[in-house]
Amino acid sequence: MPGISRRSFLRRLGATAACLRAMPALGWTGATHVDGPWGGGEAAASYRSLTTGLGFPDPRRRSRGDSSVAAWLRAGGQAREREPRRASRRPEPEPPVPVPPASVPLAARFEDLPCHFVFEYYPWYATVPWRHWDESGRVPPVDIAASSYPLLGPYDSRARHVLEQHARWMAEAGVGAVNLSWWGRGSFEDGVVDTVMDVMRDHGLRVTFHLEPYRDDRGSTLADDVLYVVRRYGDRRAWDAMLVLRDADGRAGPVFKLFRAVLPREVTDCLGRVHRVPDYTEDDQWRRQLSVLRRELRRAFDHVRVLGDALDVGRIEASGFDGMAVYDNFVVPSSWPGHAAAFSASDLLFAFNVNAGYDGIVPRPLPDDPCWRPLPFEPGRLFIDWSDESARDEAARLSSARIVESFDTTVRLQLDPGLANARRGFFLVYVNSFNEWYEGTQFEPMRDAGDLSAAERAVGYHNPRDGWFRLRSLQALIARESERRAS
Repeated sequence: MPGISRRSFLRRLGATAACLRAMPALGWTGATHVDGPWGGGEAAASYRSLTTGLGFPDPRRRSRGDSSVAAWLRAGGQAREREPRRASRRPEPEPPVPVPPASVPLAARFEDLPCHFVFEYYPWYATVPWRHWDESGRVPPVDIAASSYPLLGPYDSRARHVLEQHARWMAEAGVGAVNLSWWGRGSFEDGVVDTVMDVMRDHGLRVTFHLEPYRDDRGSTLADDVLYVVRRYGDRRAWDAMLVLRDADGRAGPVFKLFRAVLPREVTDCLGRVHRVPDYTEDDQWRRQLSVLRRELRRAFDHVRVLGDALDVGRIEASGFDGMAVYDNFVVPSSWPGHAAAFSASDLLFAFNVNAGYDGIVPRPLPDDPCWRPLPFEPGRLFIDWSDESARDEAARLSSARIVESFDTTVRLQLDPGLANARRGFFLVYVNSFNEWYEGTQFEPMRDAGDLSAAERAVGYHNPRDGWFRLRSLQALIARESERRAS
């Protein structure tokens, strides 16, 4: 961005104003329990027993494959990270931030607090022709690729009235930003960005980007791709909607997240066959790309944060990432303190996601793959009889409890003065997700079970009695934090 100084750029940015607004026991039948929570000693073996195929992405179908965490566990990763390589330090030394006591509430630390709660958002749906709703053998509009039926039905991500409703729901929940699933220049998702940003801006929401595995050699183009996003959706729009996150000391910069950033070179399937991972990227290549990116943007921002979705501290550090942002809802909150401590030991940031668990669909027909197995419902590692109303109610209760547990755990860890986030004045909570219906992680309202049509009930959707419970739970938790004041 030649000719634009950091000082003048940030002065005209107005990033904060858009977010300164008022914020608003398994003793039951119908499920089979699967042991082995991630974060315990049996993590890798547990995941391999539940894995789906090889976990490789298919960019043409927008199939993301395994996350870095899942790929690491599939390859036999340890539940505890090894000692990080101290020789590869974080590339951007930052001055220390005065750390307030943990009792000082979030609202007193960050005047733009809503912007620090970010919904994962998927702008990849369409109706003419169908996109995503027809995955895995589904035949819309009644039979769609979702474990529960949306309140809005199957919609088009390009429809302004849909985006308007989504923005209202997110703003009412107290969330101040969305993290767009982005599949490269010229993709369907890239073509939707301007419309999404227009609507989000009008509702006081900011937009950032989640870089998906849009090509196998993404490691050779990352800097150019992020610079394209910054210039196309930041500079060209005069920074009317893009998220620039402010730390506790007022220093500001954009933040990006990568999916499948840190991968093993090879994986072995259930038959013992070794397969090369097609989108494997060397740590040094990531570091070179991130160095170029930071050099290009250093005049405009105090810092540029890029987070990878991995639990391997040594490789995150060696690759030049600022820290990690875990995506997998199977990584249980009870394991987060250990991961936070490990990353903090190398002064790396961490962002754990608020989530309601996982409730993915089963493909039709079943894959012709001897290594394929369905993933269970999480939390609880349960295979549920969804025709049982009491089982659906219990699943909703477990999901609600996971929302509270994950929210409270990530907030507590990020306010801990002994950990890296508080020391560096950084706070960021991703919410997984607003509308990933295929995996059943969505907070977007579902239709109440009693409102499903006979044809929809016949499909076997998992809708609970209260289709709003996830969004309302999140709203109450964010409102609680926003209302707390320093004593």
